[in-house]
Amino acid sequence: MKTDTMNRQGAKHTKRSVHPQQRRGKFHLESTSDLFMYESQSNCNENTAGWQKNKTVRVPRHLLMDIHKEEEWGWVESFPPIQQKLNHVSEILPKRVMNHNITQIWKTAWLLTLVTACLCGKHDAHAAEQSDYYKTLTLPVPDGVVLEAGALQWLGNDEVAVSTRLGEIYVVDNALADDPSQVKFTRFASGLHEVLGLAKKDDWLYCMQRCELTRMKDLDNDGRADVFETVNDDWGITGDYHEYAFSSKFDKEGNIWIVLCLTGSFTSEIDYRGWCLRVTPDGRMIPTASGIRSPGGIGMNALGDVFYTDNQGVWNGTCGLKHLKPGGFMGNPSGNTWYQLTDALGPRPLDPVSGSRMHIEAAKIPELVPTAVYFPYGKMGQSASGIVCDQTGGKFGPFEDQLLVGDQTHSTVMRVDLEQVNGVYQGACFPFLTELDSGTLSMEFAPDGSLFVGGTDRGWGARGGKPFALQRVVWTGKNPFEVQTMRARKDGFEITFTEPVDKTTATDPKSYTIQTYTYIYQSSYGSPEVDQTTPKIVSVDVSEDGKRVRLKIDKLQIGHVHELKLQGVRSKSDGALWNPVAYYTLNDVPKDIL
Repeated sequence: MKTDTMNRQGAKHTKRSVHPQQRRGKFHLESTSDLFMYESQSNCNENTAGWQKNKTVRVPRHLLMDIHKEEEWGWVESFPPIQQKLNHVSEILPKRVMNHNITQIWKTAWLLTLVTACLCGKHDAHAAEQSDYYKTLTLPVPDGVVLEAGALQWLGNDEVAVSTRLGEIYVVDNALADDPSQVKFTRFASGLHEVLGLAKKDDWLYCMQRCELTRMKDLDNDGRADVFETVNDDWGITGDYHEYAFSSKFDKEGNIWIVLCLTGSFTSEIDYRGWCLRVTPDGRMIPTASGIRSPGGIGMNALGDVFYTDNQGVWNGTCGLKHLKPGGFMGNPSGNTWYQLTDALGPRPLDPVSGSRMHIEAAKIPELVPTAVYFPYGKMGQSASGIVCDQTGGKFGPFEDQLLVGDQTHSTVMRVDLEQVNGVYQGACFPFLTELDSGTLSMEFAPDGSLFVGGTDRGWGARGGKPFALQRVVWTGKNPFEVQTMRARKDGFEITFTEPVDKTTATDPKSYTIQTYTYIYQSSYGSPEVDQTTPKIVSVDVSEDGKRVRLKIDKLQIGHVHELKLQGVRSKSDGALWNPVAYYTLNDVPKDIL
């Protein structure tokens, strides 16, 4: 059985020549490692937020390799989103590299990772402001520990468990210390297979390996697990590097939910790849939902409903947050052959029509569950990951019961406000935390309301810049001026703010701009934004307390992202919004105006 590490170490690399005539920078092979180096010397102006000059970037060599045949994956130019990025990056990277190497990258996310790694830095104005509201503490990782934090679990007694993609589990003691140097790492278990889920029940620690759900226990209190038991392994594994398996915490019935990535993220070569499964308290496996592509995390909302993140690719125009409704079809038919193994979900659903739109296909396929929230690609992130619900009772700021969702490529944490309309989940996503050192993968709240964030950049790269990290984010007690919620109404949206607004700016329609778009629902990789509309803002009303705005527009678009910019809205104390943008995914329109 091959692990991800073995797969990468075993890959063959071919040195590519780079034309000596280079326009704006130096691009060369670092002889001592498997990395290309790019020294940017671009002339960025000060108004181009996040772009840096004289920046040296280490880029994994395999991102530039033609590792698959053209006829199998197609050329980069065939994907409009990639070509748009190529047009931008061509002004920075050497022409020879653009024309030869990069245009043969086989995976969209890899190219966009390279683009952001080379060109994008942190937005200094936003970063300086974030520390006013949220303080980030970095826990020092001991030498020799490769802490690519796949999962986190609070243990109590000031301890948090951290699993790694290399198959180890560490217990971090004194985890809530004000001085991070006081923490202590103890290896609790090793020899496991890429642990991407942790949960605690009684004295048992449950972990999700690629091949099985395992539980373990320390019998002699020496800080090491002594007994390991297989809870369930009723699914297949081929050894393909991309067959990730993520698991949830325990639900209200004591079940653990599991989402299984497709083989290579494109096909389902063995049983239940591309499915969601539940494992009951007595160890039985229940097939629960189909249609999954490449999950990045799984979690529950405040009501106990389960969601997972799926990533851009075939049948996914962009990354999204999806509701795991029992019996549901999440949208990718590649794994639907396994309906032949179970009758738990009923008959196999109809295959969607490639090139259609998801809301159109959902009207024809009753089992198809529309994506609850789209994360616009590049604008919000590129690799949606872990999910955690803020149930801290206000200890983490004014976002109680909302979901926080990571993005591995952008090294960020996004914020999601969900609602159910006519029985279907939909809602808005907002930018949130950005000052993170590595690619966000896992998150866990501690009892004091602080948020642990685990990161990794292995395989994809990440804006944060470090190969791995464990950090703790603490609310300072100061509320940012933000859009708190965005809810659909029959004729527009109702927006609530964390602070009272200035009524003059908030009632001015010119303070807002709105556009809508959706994505092609297709068997090809990803999608550009399509079917754009520009609704007209008809009226704006502000509540007496100044914390609610009723925005009426002339036409809502079902199946579309409604991108709302609030660039002109000021607070009563004349402050600007910390993040003046929201992206609302509209799956249905409320029947009544509330």
